[in-house]
Amino acid sequence: MVEAIRATAANLSKAAGNAAAPGADAARHVSDLLTRLVQSDAATRSKVEAAVIPSLVYSLDRLRNSLNARPVTVKTLPPNLVRDWLLPDGRARVQILPKDDPNDDNSLRKFATSVLAAESSATGAAISLYESGKTVINAFVEAGALALAAIAVLLFIALRRLTDVLLTLIPLLLAGAVTLETCVLTGTAINFANIIALPLLLGVGVAFKIYFIMAWRAGKIGLLQSPLTRAVIFSAMTNAVAFGSMWSSNYPGMSSMGKMMALALLCTMAAAVLFQPVLMGPPRQIKTRLPSYLQPTAAE
Repeated sequence: MVEAIRATAANLSKAAGNAAAPGADAARHVSDLLTRLVQSDAATRSKVEAAVIPSLVYSLDRLRNSLNARPVTVKTLPPNLVRDWLLPDGRARVQILPKDDPNDDNSLRKFATSVLAAESSATGAAISLYESGKTVINAFVEAGALALAAIAVLLFIALRRLTDVLLTLIPLLLAGAVTLETCVLTGTAINFANIIALPLLLGVGVAFKIYFIMAWRAGKIGLLQSPLTRAVIFSAMTNAVAFGSMWSSNYPGMSSMGKMMALALLCTMAAAVLFQPVLMGPPRQIKTRLPSYLQPTAAE
């Protein structure tokens, strides 16, 4: 074996010569390694043999088989591969690939719906993604509707006036609509990661609206100049910065979630500060008093 290694090293060195090509450099490097292996002891050569020879034999067998091509039939294929594609009763598995870009959501949705229209029992990655997406979206729509209904019931119990409940909910719904419109204008995609910001909009946003409703019911005027407005702005900006810090994450899902949360909080703050006071109008507690000379007397 030592003579075979020495001869191989000499042949590689001779073939490489003084050439400056990458192949020649690799041949000289292997020749140097083989020369060092010849000069080592028998134990080292045994370790090298155990580490190199089995994988080399496997690679040579694969190369030998690839050079001896034979017709491929179902009988010559591995049984586990045949079992994945052919049932014992003769039914075969059919695989369909989309002709459009599979990474595009619209193309994937169109492909999945077309396949399900032809075969309702079809399965696969595209069908799984499509159905799981529908499940997540339907779940968020249901959760949002239930949360909105629960908020409306609690507001009616606390405020005991339907108009006050509507004055609280309308700016909240407006903030949600503006958030979605801003996403469309800025090209911000709503995905399964950042959709969690929409329920958060209901929980945080309704608190800001309640503050203004309670101040309005107490007869406060000039809400835009009041400390309440400054407190709402500082609170909203603090939450927006805290959640928006995730925007700088290297993980795309976390980054989109932070971006959506910051946008939703800014929209609900703007709806509470700029739109709700205008919507409420003058407080009901402020009455227009007539001048003293126009006040009716007891005799009258």
